[in-house]
This record gives sequence, C-alpha cells and structure tokens, in this order.
Amino acid sequence: MAKQYIIGVIVSNIAGVLSRVSGMFTRRSFNIDSLTVGETESSEFSRITIAFHGDEEIKDRIIRQLDKLHDVKEVEVLDKHETVIRELLLIKVRNKPETRQDIMTAVEIFRSKIVDYYPSSLTIELTGETSKIDAFIELVKPYGIMEMCRTGIVAVERGERCLKTVK
Repeated sequence: MAKQYIIGVIVSNIAGVLSRVSGMFTRRSFNIDSLTVGETESSEFSRITIAFHGDEEIKDRIIRQLDKLHDVKEVEVLDKHETVIRELLLIKVRNKPETRQDIMTAVEIFRSKIVDYYPSSLTIELTGETSKIDAFIELVKPYGIMEMCRTGIVAVERGERCLKTVK
C-alpha cells in the first residue's frame, strides 16, 4: 500500500536547480503530490518540500537519486509525528446575503480570516494541515467557490532538529 512521504531538501539557490529536481521525478515517473520551494535563512540555499506517495523502495530510490544531483546539499525524510506540517489556502467564495452568516461562522470555526471583502465575493485565508484545508473546502463548496489557490505543504521538524545547509 502506498504511503505518503514528505522530504525536505536543501539545494543551492541558483537558476535551474528546481528544474533538475522536478526533472528527476519526471524521468523516473515518480508523481509529486505537493512541491514547495523558497529561500532559507541563508540566501545561498533554497529549501524544497516534496510530498509523494509510494512504498519504501520508491522512497529509497528517490532519496538516492536526489543525493546524486550536484546542487542538492541535504535530503531528509521527515517523520510526520515529529514535524510541523502546514498548507495555505486562499479561496474566493460567492458572497450572498442569505449565506454570508454561514460563511462567517465557518471562517470563525476554522480559525481562518477574510482577507478581501467585496459585495459579491469573500476571499478567505486558511492555514493548517491538509485535512483541515480539505474539510474547509468541502464545507464552503455549496456556497459557490469562485477560485482557489493552495500552496502545497511546508514542513519543519519539531524541536532543535534542522536540515543542515552544508554537505
């Protein structure tokens, strides 16, 4: 049975690295569930968070292949139980007088916030685990989702454990 894995990858912050990393997945027919990338505390490095489904063998192959890439400095499988995992959702929902209060209640219950109010639409920001994001989307679907954008997951280990930026 396929299990979801989350991998943290530290790479050189130079042009083309993301293309080489994602290309490695494409060449080997590995599917990516989520991929996020951004600069780290050092402008020399970027951090890529990759989520994918597979078995132990696929996970091990992905790690070996990533380790072979020149600009990859560190690769680590993150333990879901020892990692803070979050995703951001921006979602635009129809704003009708007869459903506005229900949407506002959902926003409050999910500890999200309205970041743009327009007479015909509400744009809502929500952060949390993927299951929370999915539940919110299902809840507001009947009100009319006009547009939405998800970041994909970001993850950092709990406590003092950190991905290192030196290989």
